[in-house]
Amino acid sequence: MELRDPAPPSKVDAIALDDEKALVRALRRGDARAFDAVYERYRARLFAFLVRLSRSRHVAEDLLQETWLRLARHALELDEDTRLLPWLYTVARNLHTSHRRWSLLDAERLGALRFWAREADELSPFERMAANETERKLEHALAALPVAQREVVLLVCVERMEPTDAARVVGLAPEAFRQRLSRARVALADALVAREERVAVSVTAARKKGRDR
Repeated sequence: MELRDPAPPSKVDAIALDDEKALVRALRRGDARAFDAVYERYRARLFAFLVRLSRSRHVAEDLLQETWLRLARHALELDEDTRLLPWLYTVARNLHTSHRRWSLLDAERLGALRFWAREADELSPFERMAANETERKLEHALAALPVAQREVVLLVCVERMEPTDAARVVGLAPEAFRQRLSRARVALADALVAREERVAVSVTAARKKGRDR
């Protein structure tokens, strides 16, 4: 995308840039201010989505940068009725899928499956992002889901995207998406229960060990 000098205020003003259709029209014209407005509006949400999906801050940063490069490259080709948020999530999700595929190939080539390694005393992205214990439990349960289930929960339950838009992002028919989302919600609930049970067992064992000393 060749970003041209901003249009005169009368053509694209600050108020117009608050409207998605106006943003799309400005992007199609190559207005740099429209790109900046989209970046400011959606950057944080896309980054949080990619961190949770990839379980790696570094991977999320790389995929986020590539998402914006794709927007810059294809902005002039956007359809007039483009929904920006679903478009961006589709690009980000497809980039993650490609990254995961190549990561698996690399791991097989090396004969090792050491994903998301971290130092023992380093907090995970989920723990850093979680503000309280309840959120930490949810983040860990979410991380335990398969990617296909995790992405639908993120899009609908975390990003508050309409199911019809989210279905387009992941390339599913609406009914198939609803079924996957339903299964994902059940799996998330099961993961939360399983985590609570593990914590309870650990606490009981620790107390028993303390009494036996």
